[in-house]
Parts: sequence; structure tokens; C-alpha cells
Amino acid sequence: MAITAAMVKELREMSGAGMMDAKKALVENDGNMDAAIDWLRTKGLAKAAKKSDRVAAEGLVGVAVDGGRGVAIEINSETDFVAKNEDFQSLVREVAKVALQTGESIEVVKAADLNGDTVENVINGAIARIGENMTFRRMHLLEGETVVTYVHNAAAEGMGKIGVLVALNGPADKAQEIGKQFAMHIAATAPMSLSEATMDKDVVERELQVQTAKALEENATAAKPKPEQVIHNNIIPGRMKKFLAENTLLGQAFVINPDVTVEQAAKDAGVEITGFARVAVGEGVEKKEEDFAAEVAKTLAG
Repeated sequence: MAITAAMVKELREMSGAGMMDAKKALVENDGNMDAAIDWLRTKGLAKAAKKSDRVAAEGLVGVAVDGGRGVAIEINSETDFVAKNEDFQSLVREVAKVALQTGESIEVVKAADLNGDTVENVINGAIARIGENMTFRRMHLLEGETVVTYVHNAAAEGMGKIGVLVALNGPADKAQEIGKQFAMHIAATAPMSLSEATMDKDVVERELQVQTAKALEENATAAKPKPEQVIHNNIIPGRMKKFLAENTLLGQAFVINPDVTVEQAAKDAGVEITGFARVAVGEGVEKKEEDFAAEVAKTLAG
């Protein structure tokens, strides 16, 4: 029986399976829609797709490094319980290794080979086995003369709730030693950028507008208002300097020695920080909150 695009589209909508999987299911079952759905279910593909609307905001960040190249990936799950599952941890570890070797983008990694299958299919297989939605959400690659990694709240070696990469130039032994301290610093302080030069211009402009409006309003209600020139030439620039110092890695006070900035600590160690990445599980994911009664009502209504 000839398989048409309309048939593939219908099966995709009914099962949530991918286009190629839907087409293969129809071919294997001579166009029989019900049999194709059962085929997808037996392969775990329909089951995975049905879970795709559930929020995956837990999971793990996995890191891997090889000399001057490092990667941090985030694979999400629905519950923290799954993050403790050895099967899931193995998945994170293996995908991180593939990403380190082939990772130009998430799409490239998803299509890459992992034990004879694509990474995307391996993840779908894990969804079927473990029974929770999972999402390969983010990936950061970093290169430098030396790349150091750090994992906070580690669940297993090379993976945890926060993963950090730091790229440094300079003597490898010094870079490794202090690089670990810088990575821990980044995990704790979550800087927005490496330096003022690399910070998003829109973020800086928005902060400038906020600080300008705030300073002018405070001055308007002050018992002894300052000259407007003082506001614009001293107070606002001072506040912006403080904002940049607190939110750029090189400008922050080093947590190990708050008397010096991170930039100065790097210089004192004879190294230069050229880049970093910090990935925290579930960062930016909006979790759906439903009480138990609402969840029961929703189930009964369905």
C-alpha cells in the first residue's frame, strides 16, 4: 500500500511520534493506522511522545573535558528522583562524551552516533524505559589553552545540579590549580558575563535607565537635593560601576580572597581567564504548579 504524506501527518498527530518513525510504522504495517500506533507503542516511541507536554525541569548537568576543550550539557527530567537513577546518569555521561567530540550544536549532537544509534533515539529509548519526559535542553562548548570543570551538588562523577567550565591561558599547572577555585566561585556567584565588554548591551542600557530614574526620584524627594550635574556625573556612574563589578566575573570580589578581584587573582597566579560557562538544572524553566485536587479533577475530566 502506498504511504501518503497525509497518512504520516495523521499518525503523527495521533501518536506524537516523529515523522520518520511514523512513516516507518505505516510501512511496517501496510498503512494500517491502528496497527501502526501499536507498533509505535511497542517501540516506546508513542509513549515518549505522549509525555512531551509534561514539564521537565529537574535532571542533571553533565561536564566533560579533554585538554583545551570542555562541554557542559543539561538533560532534564520531570522529577529529581530520576536524576538519581543509574540509567539516567549513564545517559547524561554518554551524551556529554559525544557532545565533547561532535558538539557544534544540540541538533548536531542529537544526530550523532551513540552506540550504533542516534543520540536522539537513545534519549527516546530512555524515556520509554524510565517513564518520564526528558529534554536535551542546553549545551555549552568552551575552548582555551586549559579548560577546568567543576560540578556542584554532584550526583555522580562529572554531573550534578550546577556545572561550570572555565577557560584559561597560562601555565597548565597554575591554570588547573586556581581554575578549580574560579569555577567554584562562578558556581556560587553566577556572574552574568566575563567582563563589561562581553555583557549584553541591552542589559547594561536597561540597568542605566533604572539607576537614572531611581537617582533622580531620590534626589527630587531629598531634604537637600544635589545639583543635577552631581547626579549624572557621580552618583549614576558610581552605581553602574558597582553593578558591573558585582555582575562580571573579572570585576567580582574573589570569594577565596575578597580583598582582590577575580581579575587580579588571575594576574597574581600568572593566568588569564578567557571564558566561562555556568549551567544550572532547570534554570529558566517555568514549572507548572497544580494542587492535588486540581490534578485529580483534570484526570477525571479527561
